[in-house]
Amino acid sequence: MFKQKIEQFSNNGILLGMVIREDYKNEGINFFTEESMPLQLGYMNREKGYKIQPHTHNHTFCGTLPVHEILFIKSGKVLVQFFLENDDFFTETILEKGDIILLATGGHSFEMLEESEIFEVKQGPYLGIKDKVMIEPTQSPLLQKNYE
Repeated sequence: MFKQKIEQFSNNGILLGMVIREDYKNEGINFFTEESMPLQLGYMNREKGYKIQPHTHNHTFCGTLPVHEILFIKSGKVLVQFFLENDDFFTETILEKGDIILLATGGHSFEMLEESEIFEVKQGPYLGIKDKVMIEPTQSPLLQKNYE
């Protein structure tokens, strides 16, 4: 199955999530997210010897709503399902080693299809289950697929 190097999952112009596949490559610096988004996701490819001068960042107020997450799949295989803001199932995709996903709006779920290691970046603080609103999603025929 052919997978695009960058996949956007949108509904009516609203970004639910974005996947950057392990084999994505580009020159220079590229940000995948809009400036207005509360969490920025970028990629940098620089040649040997390229220097980024020592610097700090201006203390600029950055809004933190809505909460976004970025996951990096260090190893394994993960089924990700996207849900609309009304909790209806939208679509799903499989992440593999080296893939990165930005989760923007709506709901999402994960199923580990293999033992998996995942790095997560999101606005803090981390509140565990107190940070989540559980949903009862509508069922989809896609949930019956065999992903092994």
